[in-house]
Amino acid sequence: MKHRSTRDVVEDLRAGGRLITVEDEVDPNLEMAEIQRRVYLRGGPAILFTNVRGCKFPMASNLFASLDQARYLFRDTLERVRRLIEVKLDPSALPKSPLRYAGVPMTALTMLPRFTRRGAVQANQCRLSELPGLKSWPMDGGSFVTLPQVLSADPTAPENLMRVNLGMYRVQLAGNQYDPEAQVGLHYQIHRGIGVHHREAMDRNESLQVAVTVGGSPAMSLAAVMPLPEGLTELTFAGALSGRRVRMIRGSHAPVYADADFAIVGRVDPNATMPEGPFGDHLGYYSLQHPFPFMKVDHVWHRKDAIWPFTVVGRPPQEDTTFGQLIHELTDPIIPTVIPGVKAVHAVDAAGVHPLLLAIGSERYMPYLRVKEPQELLTQANAILGNGQLSLAKYLWITDDPDDSLKIHDIGAFMQHILRRVDWRRDLHFQTKTTIDTLDYSGTGMNQGSKVVVAATGQPIRELATELPAGLSLPDGMSDPRLVMPGVIAVSATPFTGDSSKADVRALAERLAGQGDLSGVPLITLCDDSEFAAATLNNWLWLTFTRSNPAMDVDGVGVQVVDKHWGCRGPLIIDARVKPHHAPLLVEDAEVTAKVDARATRGDELAKYL
Repeated sequence: MKHRSTRDVVEDLRAGGRLITVEDEVDPNLEMAEIQRRVYLRGGPAILFTNVRGCKFPMASNLFASLDQARYLFRDTLERVRRLIEVKLDPSALPKSPLRYAGVPMTALTMLPRFTRRGAVQANQCRLSELPGLKSWPMDGGSFVTLPQVLSADPTAPENLMRVNLGMYRVQLAGNQYDPEAQVGLHYQIHRGIGVHHREAMDRNESLQVAVTVGGSPAMSLAAVMPLPEGLTELTFAGALSGRRVRMIRGSHAPVYADADFAIVGRVDPNATMPEGPFGDHLGYYSLQHPFPFMKVDHVWHRKDAIWPFTVVGRPPQEDTTFGQLIHELTDPIIPTVIPGVKAVHAVDAAGVHPLLLAIGSERYMPYLRVKEPQELLTQANAILGNGQLSLAKYLWITDDPDDSLKIHDIGAFMQHILRRVDWRRDLHFQTKTTIDTLDYSGTGMNQGSKVVVAATGQPIRELATELPAGLSLPDGMSDPRLVMPGVIAVSATPFTGDSSKADVRALAERLAGQGDLSGVPLITLCDDSEFAAATLNNWLWLTFTRSNPAMDVDGVGVQVVDKHWGCRGPLIIDARVKPHHAPLLVEDAEVTAKVDARATRGDELAKYL
């Protein structure tokens, strides 16, 4: 199915029994997002809202409801794209297996984008204020586009489609100080391609041409978030995945995706900013209001019978979890060709993606010496932290797997493998005062924080405890120790209120130093609610790695510094309490929750997912 529009997608999903239509009025202010969150979590299908309060356009969500549904949408092209990537990584594969790769040349023909004079998206014009005003969380600064395709032209080569950048950057439609008919906020983070174009525009002292499109082929949405190998642009990938060349409208503006449902076309003053945010983001907290670039809008276009696709962002799992699963499926084979010696990398969705990265590397340095400590793994860790968006990782856990027995997506087993082998005296490697994810507020400022590599190899040096150590004694203010998984304990502590609270971790370390054998408990998390932390592995992953800054919040029992290398002899302690400088948690609006609860009693097709 070669989808040209969101309506094509909706009808395809309807035909496959993967769509619910909601015909009664639904409010895009919080209610629609609450419905979407519940339906995704309960494994529900896509939703078409035909009666949107205050808006003439229908809206659709949960198009990527599951990995199975994503595969369904790309059922005609996904395998061809996999084979194309295989050939790109290893061109010698083509003559070796000509039957397997027979379709690759035809796929390659569909990849190259092309210019067109007109497109379906130009059928109608409307005002900026007529677009759907989706608001997902109570403290959001206004309405946002949550599935945008942001296209920017290279100022040095505006006619070169191979240098157009396509990314999914946050777009604020209304709120704050924006003119509701002429300005939209454009939030992009570090290590994003649009930043290169923005810098070129600044250097040339000229406006940056930008087009924000919404809808069209779902391949464009996936391409906008896909980390691609060198030489494969977003538009070429979208062409291969959609099964047809991406058509871009040429004009006195940025290239515009011709088959989109909607297009917001304008310019960015490279030297001007306005307040953008807050916005409930995928780490499970609000990203706060900060100055960001904004677009001066020249045109707003839409298709005939346009449908506005949207998603909701929040603590994982959400619909963008499916994006991550599909991306891993497509890119896992690429990793060994990009970073020599690295077999696999997994950005942990439950921990907010960038806060925790797992990796399997190789130990090939002087194998005849049978060295029992990490060597090449450290080189590979540095390569990972120097590679594109992988460089945003805050915690990187890396090990080797000589027997090919580790499954990197089995997070609990992977971490226990390392915890059996890690020697905290040598296997922690910190980077301080460095860059972290823009959305991560655990650090010392915007984009500012620290990283730590946990690298372990060799044979196990301990057995992990499967129950709490007998006679475990805690300092005043700490209570309710809970076993999260073998070798890991969560402990409740009084709230973190300021610098004086930093002494709590040291007090715990000193108390534990005088106790018996704790070798089976290599890791302790200090948190606000140990019952919550230990309830599920995902809870522990989320709070531990989103609420801690390695350089500030990691301590341990028996600390020692040798030649400026920090380590500890006993258990490592991570202070994962909420800190005063952290961003607020995402909490649903009580009235909206009650309203959607009432919908759940109706007994219709939607109700069973609410």
